[in-house]
Amino acid sequence: MFFELAWVLTKDTKDMLWWAIIGLTDQWVHDKITHMKYVSDIATMQRHVSRHNHRNEDEENSLSIDCMRISFEYDLRLTLYHHWSLYESICNSYYTACSFKIWTLKGQKKLQEFLADMGLPLRQVKQKFKSMDVTIKENLRDVIEESSNKYGMKDIRIQTFGVHFGFKNRFLASDMVHATAALLESTEREENDTTNNFISALDSLSRSNLDRLNAGIELAKRKLIAIQQTVASCICTNLILSQGPFLYCYLVEGTPDVRLFSKPLALTLLCKYLLKAFVHSTRNKRCKLLPLIMAAPKDVEKGTVIVVGIPPESETSDKKNFFGRAFEKAAESTGSRTLHDHFDTSIIELKTEDRSKFLDALITLLS
Repeated sequence: MFFELAWVLTKDTKDMLWWAIIGLTDQWVHDKITHMKYVSDIATMQRHVSRHNHRNEDEENSLSIDCMRISFEYDLRLTLYHHWSLYESICNSYYTACSFKIWTLKGQKKLQEFLADMGLPLRQVKQKFKSMDVTIKENLRDVIEESSNKYGMKDIRIQTFGVHFGFKNRFLASDMVHATAALLESTEREENDTTNNFISALDSLSRSNLDRLNAGIELAKRKLIAIQQTVASCICTNLILSQGPFLYCYLVEGTPDVRLFSKPLALTLLCKYLLKAFVHSTRNKRCKLLPLIMAAPKDVEKGTVIVVGIPPESETSDKKNFFGRAFEKAAESTGSRTLHDHFDTSIIELKTEDRSKFLDALITLLS
């Protein structure tokens, strides 16, 4: 919407168009919009990209190494794979990890079979993508798509956009989303410095600050590994409980990387990954249709937890999330001390000692 206004009211720039694409991709990555809405908006963005590329075609050819070019692409649903090894990306991308059930021995074996089916040597897939043989990279997307279809991953390709900054720096829109989100919610410093985090995230969106962007990508990798390990732990130790009208999971203090999940975007991504993994793992058909509520320690000194609710896992889901109103009602009826200060009303902060009565009220309310 902001981009459309800028386009109408002023002279839009390629940077503004790229930021609009990142904003759209962020909505898709964090499940804020349906797949249909994403595809529809991608088509709108594609028209603007074509307009810009056509308008600046001659100009681009005369530009220096600082030039910027946006392109529409059908790329793989493998997170950060251009900046990682193919193996690590497959293991830590929720789409492939859940399809293989990577947290099981059977899943690990299935992954090895998948790599063998593609005819890719382990030495190649376990090294940095940039260092892979050029001959392998040339047809990689087609090879992966062909094998993915055999293994039930028919949606391994997704419509997206990529950007070239100069001659050698290439990023996908999803790379930018993960890097910026990781910087925004960084827990690297002992004290949470939200102002500095915000400035760092903002800097990463500038093409003149690629060092900050690359630092964000490294943070995002660590975050994705933490999410994958936490999902594996929750599934293997049966931490997901059926509470009647919804599934519930609580990360106790002392859980590895629990500080990372005190942040709303990180916890939301974990929640999404965990629900998909649970649906792929459970044999209980009823549980496959339930939404998930997840809680994690927010501030131990203040005695608060952060709570996130997401709708049931479904490829055709309309993504409508009714937890915001349900959380408000449950808090009112029990006198639970809550803080509703997120743009997304399905994310709240709650006093730790009020957690039990708050959950009981939710069960009653949603039954």
